[in-house]
Order: sequence, then structure tokens, then C-alpha cells
Amino acid sequence: FQAFPDGRAITVYADDAKKSYDSIAQFSKKDADTLPKWEAWMKGVSDVLGPLLLSVPPHLGSLKLGDLIPQVQAAWNMRKLGQRGVADVTRLFSMSVSDLLDDWFESDAIKAMLTVNGVIGTWAGPDEPGTAYVMLHHSIGDVGDGHLGSWGFQQGGMGAVSDSIRGSAESFGCEIRTEAKVAKILTRGGRAVGVALENGDELRAPVVVTTVHPKIAFLDLLDRNELPADFVWDIERWKTRSGTVKINVAISELPDFTSMPGTEQQDHHTGSVELCFSPQYAERAFQDAHIDRLPSNAPFVDGTIPTTLDRKLAPEGVHVFSMFTQWVPEDWNTEPHREELDAYAQRIFEGYDSLAPNFKSSIIDYQVIGPYDMEQDLGLIGGNIFHGELSVDQLFHMRPAPGYADFRTPIKGLYHGSCATHGGGGVNGIPGWQAYKAAVKDKALPKK
Repeated sequence: FQAFPDGRAITVYADDAKKSYDSIAQFSKKDADTLPKWEAWMKGVSDVLGPLLLSVPPHLGSLKLGDLIPQVQAAWNMRKLGQRGVADVTRLFSMSVSDLLDDWFESDAIKAMLTVNGVIGTWAGPDEPGTAYVMLHHSIGDVGDGHLGSWGFQQGGMGAVSDSIRGSAESFGCEIRTEAKVAKILTRGGRAVGVALENGDELRAPVVVTTVHPKIAFLDLLDRNELPADFVWDIERWKTRSGTVKINVAISELPDFTSMPGTEQQDHHTGSVELCFSPQYAERAFQDAHIDRLPSNAPFVDGTIPTTLDRKLAPEGVHVFSMFTQWVPEDWNTEPHREELDAYAQRIFEGYDSLAPNFKSSIIDYQVIGPYDMEQDLGLIGGNIFHGELSVDQLFHMRPAPGYADFRTPIKGLYHGSCATHGGGGVNGIPGWQAYKAAVKDKALPKK
């Protein structure tokens, strides 16, 4: 859902094509006619590239016999694309999301909504080549309902996902330790043998899986002398910028949009509630941070109000508006910038208030989490939620380094299952699953 200053709004429904058509047709009948064709095209590409996310990238360029077969298999699997499909994939990996959307649509209204998926969590504006792939990455999956690009709200919030994983692990006899920060990955003779905790405890194991940021795992928790020089070189130069700011807002009532009046819960309150009027709006926000080295004057926001679907997330009479916003300068991960971030948040509140005049007066309290907090508290270097940018030079066999995209590392017995591996970017469990499969294939796990 996106409201506009002129009093109109555009809403795209996952389960009502007629409503979506009518909403888009306010701005462009041509675009309303085009959207189903766009979705069919995206589905066609996703049907081929989607399974690729579940594959193990081959060691491209390696002439070892064991590496040649997977390379041939990967090339053979691409035959399904056909000549036209290869051209489409080439466009997605090389084009900007702005150029791609310009090829399909004429109205800034629909282009603005689709632009967000091309730059979310990314240190790049929509005019940057490669952002078309970022949009595809966020559009490949679904939540089981068959609608590409749909997002799921988990009951109990994101913490419930962790709780579910914990419960599953403990049902198999796993012991979970919290408040137990790892200080070092222990090795002997080029093999991982366990971890040492900050409190001095040492935990020994035949297999270690790291799911933390690769700069932490390989540059902080290991002695660099134990790693190949070219691998260290790659990890040192791993790009992990973002400029993102997370804002959580407690509000006393739902936004009363001029375009769709009312504080009683309506459909438009339950999906993404965006603040992005055009691709140029998002590009300007990026250039403020990138070129002018200032926080965006008019940030774009990918917002949701999860309490419209799960009332247990907040007390009665209170809603939570979760805002994923961009951009601030890339180096704001080195200092807190509290005052500047608060001013940045206020500009966002003004933006929503211009569309829903009750918004600012409904704010009870808010929390601003900048790149510095993300790095210090969550281990997200640079504040990057993907553990590394989803740029073309950091995808597939390059994620996180050439020769090590198969979820293995230069240290035997140490496997890599962080978001900085192939398939990472979003809550999908692929990296950890692949790391486990690699350990099983290597017969590294002890027999029961």
C-alpha cells in the first residue's frame, strides 16, 4: 500500500486481482493491464532461478576432475531457459531496477512499489546496475500460498522463529547456550576442534558451523595465518555496506490515511505500508547518503504493522509500526549518531503524517536502531542484514569467496552457514541446511 500526497493511493492485493486492477488503473490502465504479464514473466524466471538457490554452486574455473562435473551439470540445468530466457536472466543480473521497470510500466505509482524490493537492505539506489537482481531475489519465494514475493508474518514476532528452531533442536537432544559469546574457533593441525567462549569455557566438537558474519568468523575468531592468503584477501574486501535504519514505533491508533480514511483496521493496514513516491524518490534518498554524505532528507520506508495480524505483540489499544528505512552514510556503523538519527526519524514521521494526519499525534514511543547498533549489538557488520551485499560480484560461486561457495571453509571440520553464503538473504534456512548437508557428505559427523 502506498498513499500519495494528492489524496490517491495504490494497493496491490495478493488474493484479489480485480481490486488490484482497479487500484492501479487510477494511475494507468496500461499498467493495470501489464501487471499480470509482469507477474507471469517473473514467475517464469523464478521457476528456473528459484531452484538454483537450493543448489551448491560449483567451483567455476577449477580444472580439477571432481569440480568439472558439477560445472557441466550447472550449465546443463540452464538449458531450460532457452535463448530468450538467457537474455532475460542477463538483464536481471546486469540492469538497474529502474531501467527494468521502465521497460514494463509507465506510472511512477506502480514503479515505486516494485522499486522497494530492488533496493531493500542494499547500498545502491534503484538506478544502480544489478538492483534488478535484488528485486528478483526478494520475489522468488512465497510463504506457501503460491504468490511470488509475498511475505509472512510469524505469530509471536521474529523471536518466535528462533524459539521454534530452539524447540526443534532441543527435541533432538541439543543443548542451547545463550549469553555465551564465542571468543575463538579452536583448531589443531588445520582442523576445527571446537570453540572457546569469552568466559574461558572450551567446547570440543568434531564439527563447527559458523553462522556469524564472515568478517567475524574468519578475521576475528581465527588466526589469519591459518587461512590461505587469497581467502583472507577476499574476506577483508567483502562488501557489507547498507546505510539502513530500523525504527519501531508504538502508536495508539492505526494511521488514518487521507486517501483511505479510518482508524479501524482495513486491508491496507495489514500489508506493506510504504513511503516511496517514485523510483526517483528512492534514488534521491540514496544520493543524499552516497554523494552528499548526509542522512537522507526524505528516506524511503518499507513499513509493516504486524499487530494488525498478531494482537499479542502489543498491549490492548497499542499497535507497533515496524519501519525498515534507508539511507544514512555507509560509515555510520562506526559511531552512534544519536541526534542525527532522531532527526532522521522525525522526517519519516513527518512524511507519514502528511499522508495520515493522525500519525504523529498517535506516537507513544519509538526506537531507532542505526548501523552502529546493528553492528555492535547484532554482529551485522556495516548494518547489512544479508551479511554482505547482494551485488553481482558477491553472488553464487563468489559468495563469500571463489572456491568456498560450497559451504565449506579452508579449515577442515569448519562449515559456513551464514547469510553470506549462496541462498542467503531472507529468513529461509538454506545456508544452515546446506552446511549440514556438506558435513554429512564429508562424513564429518560422528555416527550415532
